[in-house]
Amino acid sequence: MTKYDDADWHYGGNFPDDLPNAAGGTHIGMFVAWCLLSGFAGEDVEDELEPLKSHEATPGAFLMKVLDEKFVSDDLTADGNAFAVAYYAGENDDSRYIDDYLDAFDTTASDIYRVEDSWETYAVIAERIDARFQAWADAGRPRYIA
Repeated sequence: MTKYDDADWHYGGNFPDDLPNAAGGTHIGMFVAWCLLSGFAGEDVEDELEPLKSHEATPGAFLMKVLDEKFVSDDLTADGNAFAVAYYAGENDDSRYIDDYLDAFDTTASDIYRVEDSWETYAVIAERIDARFQAWADAGRPRYIA
C-alpha cells in the first residue's frame, strides 16, 4: 500500500494557528472525492460512498472521518492509482494537482489551507481534474503529467 497524503502531514509545523486541523485535509479530500465519485473507488471504500454521493459530507470531512485523514492506494482502483501517481503524486513529488489547485483558487502554497471545504469548491476543482484526466487518457496514460 502506498500513502499518497495524510492530513496530519499538513497540520503540523507551519500550519496556521487559526485553522482547525481539518483544513489540512481539504485539498486531499477534493481529489479523493473526485476519484471516488468518478468510478475509481477501491473495494475498501466502495460501500462507504453514500455521504459523498448525497453531499451529506464535504470532501474534506469525508477524508477526515471515513478515511481516517489518509489517502492511500487501497482507496482506488488500478486506473485510479495510475492517475493519482501521474497527477497527484507527480514525478519527484512535483504534483500537477497542487499546481492546478493553487491556480483554481488564486492562492499560494502558504494559504492553501484557507480554501473552503465545500461542494462549491469541489465543483471548481473537479472541472480541472476532469480536464487533466481527459488529457492524460488522450495522451496514452503517461506515468507522469508534465
